[in-house]
Order: sequence, then C-alpha cells, then structure tokens
Amino acid sequence: MSATGLTAGLLSLILAGSSGALGQAKPQFGAWGYDLTAMDLSVRPGDDFNRYANGAWIDRTAIPADKPAASLRYDMSDLAEARLHEMMEAAAGSGPEAGATETKMGAFYKAFMDEARIAALGTTPLLPELDAIAAARSRDDITALMGQAKTDLYASIFSLGDDVDLKDIGHYAIYAGQAGLGLPDRDYYLQPSFATQKAAYQAYAETLLGLIGWPEPAANAKALVEFESRIAEASWTRAQQRDIDKTYNPEDRAGLAGLTPDFAWDRFLAGADLAGLKRVVVNENTAFPRIAAVYASTPLETLKAWQAFTVADNAAFYLPPAFAEARFGFRDKTLSGQPEEQVRWKRAVHAVSGGDCYGDDRIDCFGNMGFGVGQVYVARYFPPSSKAKIQELVSNLKDAMRARLQRLDWMTPATKLEAMKKLDTYQIKVGYPDHARDFSGLVIRSDDLLGDVRRAAAWDWRFHVGRLAGPVDRSDWSMTPQTNDAYNGSLRDIVFPAGILMPPIFDAAADPAVNYGAIGAIIGHELTHGFDDEGRKLDASGALRDWWTAADAAAFQARAKVLGAQYSSYEPAPGAHINGELTMGENIADLGGLNVALEAYHRSLKGRPAPVLDGLTGDQRVFLGWAQAWRGKTREDYVRKQVVSDPHSPRAFRMIGPTRNIDAWYEAFWVKPGDKYYLPTDQRVRIW
Repeated sequence: MSATGLTAGLLSLILAGSSGALGQAKPQFGAWGYDLTAMDLSVRPGDDFNRYANGAWIDRTAIPADKPAASLRYDMSDLAEARLHEMMEAAAGSGPEAGATETKMGAFYKAFMDEARIAALGTTPLLPELDAIAAARSRDDITALMGQAKTDLYASIFSLGDDVDLKDIGHYAIYAGQAGLGLPDRDYYLQPSFATQKAAYQAYAETLLGLIGWPEPAANAKALVEFESRIAEASWTRAQQRDIDKTYNPEDRAGLAGLTPDFAWDRFLAGADLAGLKRVVVNENTAFPRIAAVYASTPLETLKAWQAFTVADNAAFYLPPAFAEARFGFRDKTLSGQPEEQVRWKRAVHAVSGGDCYGDDRIDCFGNMGFGVGQVYVARYFPPSSKAKIQELVSNLKDAMRARLQRLDWMTPATKLEAMKKLDTYQIKVGYPDHARDFSGLVIRSDDLLGDVRRAAAWDWRFHVGRLAGPVDRSDWSMTPQTNDAYNGSLRDIVFPAGILMPPIFDAAADPAVNYGAIGAIIGHELTHGFDDEGRKLDASGALRDWWTAADAAAFQARAKVLGAQYSSYEPAPGAHINGELTMGENIADLGGLNVALEAYHRSLKGRPAPVLDGLTGDQRVFLGWAQAWRGKTREDYVRKQVVSDPHSPRAFRMIGPTRNIDAWYEAFWVKPGDKYYLPTDQRVRIW
C-alpha cells in the first residue's frame, strides 16, 4: 500500500466519529504529526538525540505535582482517564435503565467517592482480616491466610497465577513465584543506597500498625522489615528471573512438600480454592526452600504483625484519610518523588478501572472491574471499523519482520525456517477482546467499598481457576482495552489495546513516517520479543523448546552482550546506572522494533521517494516519531526505583540506545566521529 493510501485507509482510527479525507483532518501534533517546537536545535543529534528532538519541550514542561513524571504517554492516559471519569460519573447517577455492567461500574465509583461514609466506618471494614490474623494459633494458620492473597488483602511469601503450560500448550497451569516483599525490589533491602527508603518503609509500617491498634507498633515494624530483608536475601534477582528455562520447574504435591518441607502447601492451596490441584510450576525453585526456611524460623507474632501491616497497606487506598495519606507519603512521595496526591476522582477511576498491571502497585491489578469498564469504554471510543484499520498496519510490520528475518547474517537456515513458522502463528489483537467477560455474577454495592474490592478480586480469581480444566482460550486478553500499553503474550499474540491507539503513538491524520516511528516501532518491538533471548525458548506451537542451534545462540549472545554493556554504561541519575542484563530483552526489542518500522516505512513507499516535510526527510521523521512517542521527563527518585525494578530503560535511553546502533540514523542526522554517542560501524549492534 502506498504512503498516501495507508494514511487515507487509517483515517478513522483515532476517535469514534472521526472521518473524511486527509485534507479534512488535522494531526494533533504540528502540521504533519510532529511538534517541531519541541526540538532544541542547539544540540547536535549525535550528542544527545533526546535533547535534540525534545529539549525545548523538556525545558518548558513542569512535572505535575501528582505524577512521578511528565510525558506524552501520561497525556494519553490523562485523556483516557477523563473519558473514564465522564463515563463513571454518568453511570453513578444513572437509574435502572443503564446496562448491568455500567450500573455496577457506577456503584463502585460512587462507593469510592463517598468520603463521609469511608471516614465514618474507620477501620471497621478491616475487622474480618484483622480478627482472623489475631485468631491464628500457628504458623500454618497464617499459611492458610496467605493462600487467600488472590481474593483478599493478605500478603504471601509465594505468589500464584495461571498461564499457558509451556510444556502442555493446550492447557493452563498454576505458576508459583517468590513474593513477600513490600518494597519495589530486593535491592531496596540489601543495597546501602536505598537505606533511606528502607528506614521510611519501617516508619510507614509503624504508622499503619498504630492506626489499626496493633500492639507494639515500633518493635513489630522493625521485626517485619527484618523478616522481609531475610526474604530479599533468599530471593532471585530480577535478571535471574528472565531465564525462562530456569523458571519452569513443575512439581506435584509430593515434590512441593519435598522442596519446602516446612511449608503447609495443603492449607495454602486450599486457601486459594485450589485444594484439588495436583501440579504447580515453580518459578524460582532454588529460592523457595530458602524463603520457606526464613518463614519457618520467624516468630509467629512477627508473622501476624506482618500480615496485619500488609492488610492495612493493601487497604489504605480505600480507607480514611489517615491511611491514604500515609500510603501516599511513602509509596508515591518517598519512593517516586511525587509531591502531591491525585485528586479523589482520579483515584476513584483507578480503583474501578485498574491500571498498568505490570506496575508494582497492587491497586493497579487487585479487585477492580477493568475488563467490564473496558467494554463500556470501547463501545464509546473505539468502533469496530477502527479495529480493522489498525490490523492493516500491523500486517505491514509483519511483512517487514519476515524480510529482516530472511536476511539475517547470523542465523542458520534451519533456524530461519523455524522463525518463519513462528511468525506465521502470531495473532494480532487490536482494540478490545472479541469475547466480553461476563460480569453478571459480580455483586457491587455503593455503600461497601472494601467489600466491592474483595468481591471483584474473588470474581476475577474464580474466572482464572474456573478455566483450569478446559482448553486454552487463544482469544483471551491479559490487558484491559483502556490500558495505554501493549504486550507480547504467552498465547503468541501481540496485543494493542484501544488505550494506546491515540496520538502521539498513532494519529490517523499524521504523516505515515511519524506513525511508523511511533506505533510501527512499538509493533516491531512486540514482534521481536517472540525471537529474542526469551522468545527463542518458545517454538511455533508455543511450547517451551529452544529452537535455535548452538551457533545461533552463541552469535546472538555475543551481540546481546555488546548491547548490554552499552546500556550498563548509561547513568540516567547520578550513581544510578541502567542494568543492562535486567533490561536486555526490552533494549533488544527497542532496537529491533525501530529497525523493522524503518523498513516497513520504506516498503510502504513502493519505490517512490519519501516526501520532504519542513526540510525533514522520511527517515528523519521516522526517528523523530520514535523520539516523540517516548518524550518525557522523570523525577530522580522514580528513575532510581526504575533502574532496579523495571525491565525497561528510562525514556531518554529508549531514544538514544537504539538509534546509535542504526546506520540510517547516522546518515539521516549527519552523526560524525567526535559526537558523544557516535559508534564506529563495527561497534554497532545488529540483531534484528
């Protein structure tokens, strides 16, 4: 398809009701989709591509007081949030004529907004959990409560979740992983650089224990942080968790008992409604015995105080101001540098709709109506015609990925054939799931906020437990339609929710080059995940099988090692370096995705020269589209948290890191030896 044809074909995508010819539409950013006023032309692209593309915007933009960062992606989320707010306000005031899901959404929102009732109830909504903890007479009683962590407010030293069984791809399996830490990462307990945050965590625990009337809050807070510190020492690093071969360790019930003889798995699984489960896939298998030993050697009173604090911590978002303010002061202000709490309606929207389920904040995933809200959202803001249009663009990126795979100089022919087979199996999911989830059994009350949270969590877990006996549903989604993100899942699917399909990630009225640099590179990013250091372990059927030869693996690892060293040298905050091993998969995907997008753009021209717009070539606009998509500025505390806990690199280096390894970037922006980020040709990493 030509560039003109592509743009015209995608014209109706952005908002419900947008239509017409290209000349009748107006891009949201600038005359053709890029904000030229954002650039700092005093900076050479090779010295700092982020500053060159975005420097003026960075200088004139203040980070909102209720956010850890400012970015165009946050602006997108703000727009979706405003839409959700309007929907929920309308639903909260609607009568019985509204749809059942809308009525429940409105009641949930109304319950969160009823501050007077929340204040009047005080800690009463916590009594079921606090009474159960106080009544525990043994460690095994606490273990049974931990099993309820999927449906209630309790903590657990081991997590549970379901996913496709990687050795039996037609069925689901329950996976168990290490857990038990209230700070973002084990490094917060073990590294001296996080001593201030660890001390603040102990103070926060003391505050919450005092608010719920738990005895000896200071001593118990100290003891529970020491308990978590011992778990941190026993846990795998995030980099270790990336090895999919090492995280697939199936165990039957006898095997679980042998692995952790001091842990009452029968009571734990019964608490999770999995009493009849015969098999669990253990992730960090060598950490499990060590964590269980820490648990077995910890006094019962400390475990009870830990559970009580965690219940209060998980519930604080929904409790009276003393709890919510303490939670904000630690989790948002101390850990992320955010000076002000969001206004209540925004918190209500997050409580009902959920958020980024790959974040470390439990409110993002626990006890909400995310998929139900998504059904209402897409009905209003993402028509079926838009879904069909974006699928065309994704298909074009797949063709470019195929061409690049065929040309790889480091992959053996037999492995290339396997790669092609796998590429053919990928599903492209856009906008929203084809099959809506049934919310008819969920009870939501406008006068029972914490009850709504519990019931929504239990409903969600029943959905997952209920499908264990059946075949895998390849049409399923694990991200809600309103989410501003994308993912490559275990179902060999590439998922782009409606929430990410808006400017600057995709603007139907924009120059195609900008769209290829933004949504195109993100599509390419997700495609390459199926073939990277983790994706190579899953074959065309989705089974856990390394389909590379030893020579392929050695060639890939040698190139990845060079890229990892580049990223480990980057210092986004003083003394805080990127962890090249932790971020390896995402960095490789950024590099591959941008390469695939650039090729897809060239292919879309069908041999015709790219137009020059405002003196900028097509290739320049592709790279600027990428830079605009990741435009942002971040508080230092948030960056420090990110580099130890997030597999993605900070924004500036998502622009700088990939581009300096692409020959076309050097040619497009005249990057020369002597420029800060110049790399000689033989030192540029070429993977996809």
